[in-house]
Amino acid sequence: MRKKVLSVILSMIMTASMLAGCGSASSETESGSMENAGDIEIKDEATATSASVSLDELPAKIGEGIVKATPEMYGDVDLSEHKTVNITLIGDTPAAWDDVLAKTNEYLEPFNTEVEVSFLSWSDYQQMYPLTLTGGQVDLIFTAPWCFMYTEAAKGSFYVLDTDFISKNMPLTSRFQAAESWDETTISGQTIAVPSNQASPMGKIVAIRQDLADKYGISSLDNWDDYMNYAKTIAEKETPESGIYALAASGDNNELWDLYRQQEDTFLALDSDYFDLIYNYKEGSLPEASDIKLVYETDLFKSYANDMKELADAGAWSRSALTNTVTDDDAFGNLQGASIAWNTSVFTYIEQAEQTEGVVGAAYDLTKNNLVGCECYSNNDMAIAAGSADPARAAMVLDILKCDTYLNHLWILGVEDEHYTINDAGEYTETDKAGDFAAYAISASWAIKNGDLKEAGGDPRAEKVTESWEERVVNNPTVTFVFDDSNVADYKAAVSAVLNDYVPMLELGLVDDVDSTIDEMIKACYDSGLQNVLDEFSTQYDAWKATR
Repeated sequence: MRKKVLSVILSMIMTASMLAGCGSASSETESGSMENAGDIEIKDEATATSASVSLDELPAKIGEGIVKATPEMYGDVDLSEHKTVNITLIGDTPAAWDDVLAKTNEYLEPFNTEVEVSFLSWSDYQQMYPLTLTGGQVDLIFTAPWCFMYTEAAKGSFYVLDTDFISKNMPLTSRFQAAESWDETTISGQTIAVPSNQASPMGKIVAIRQDLADKYGISSLDNWDDYMNYAKTIAEKETPESGIYALAASGDNNELWDLYRQQEDTFLALDSDYFDLIYNYKEGSLPEASDIKLVYETDLFKSYANDMKELADAGAWSRSALTNTVTDDDAFGNLQGASIAWNTSVFTYIEQAEQTEGVVGAAYDLTKNNLVGCECYSNNDMAIAAGSADPARAAMVLDILKCDTYLNHLWILGVEDEHYTINDAGEYTETDKAGDFAAYAISASWAIKNGDLKEAGGDPRAEKVTESWEERVVNNPTVTFVFDDSNVADYKAAVSAVLNDYVPMLELGLVDDVDSTIDEMIKACYDSGLQNVLDEFSTQYDAWKATR
């Protein structure tokens, strides 16, 4: 999971200036009618002067002017006492964090507020996250569909937000947050988190060593069959010579699977580790519950698994790929692999590989006539803990982090002129000290992004790919359906255990017979209670669909 998360983060950086709504129609949601909540102070970028203006006089959207928060705009928040807002984030602590935190608290002095931040490291956040909410002192916490959002919401761990609370305590968010985004953090009619304010195209592409392709007379890749040919050619001719695998797979081939299924315009109605429910997208309609299938019962996955066995038998990756600890991305960047698949984050590893003389990378969209999925607003969120000592003060801090230009950029990019510089066009460039606080280094930065930041000098190849997606981006129409598995948690856990045993080796083709192995896995899933989970899913989905 961490590998995929980091890959998505890298893609965010590359696509930060791209699409804002990803093809989804705006709807009147809880935030849709939020109105003015007072006056704020706005700082003119050129003159560095400020004047008290109403919210209606602010820029139409974030990025079209400097936004500066002042205590006066939070008239409904009791600021009479100095208070500390405790924030919990996941991930490793940046080397320059103490400096960023000190500047944050200096900035918050006029609000009679300071923040303390705790980081749950990648190595232990899965164990510590639930404990933090039950026994820790926390006001704000990072969450996401992949980071306990649904399970903790079911426990009542998050403070429930409503229009009145947001308009009073988060007036900037009330004004600037995309109206359609709130649906994605609303579960059973209750809004339990504040989503990011950016949705980005997340199409899947394949990156290859073009210098190796040219070596064997392969000029370009246009479709999946071309990729199969490239991988088998590398396995046959290059691997014995140099030891470079066609794909230095690690753990599974889930990223390649996501690229493969893009050929048939699929979306996931449930994305829960390997427990995935899939359907084929039809424009203008929601799928019926009967159209939503366990991925591994589809002909599409069976076809993919057979292709993976063909590549595995050809030697496209190591027979020890299940236990490899070096990711395929890092292996590609270190010249140990000849291809990787994922989103535009692949260009980061292309550039890493190209630091070696003679190495040339290229990326190909193998599904040019298919839809491009969209990263959801809710893929990264901040929630107020239900046990917060002062939810209003916590909301105010989050509002400032999300919308105040200075603090937002501080938490996303670090200290200006130390970790990054920014040009007249508003494009940032990381400095040689960015290793101490890289762009989007902390999880909060993923949740407070607004789509206004773009890196200067981005790889033009990545820009060309993302530009080609603009007309094909489609938002998953089932994204706002949230499956509450509390009634079938034991069954779902048992099925997931089966899938964890079988899916990685199927995705790597490391089985004697694909069809019989899939049949064996499916039988074990049903023996573990899969039908109970599917029935509960269908019941909830039908009830949700009836309200749309």
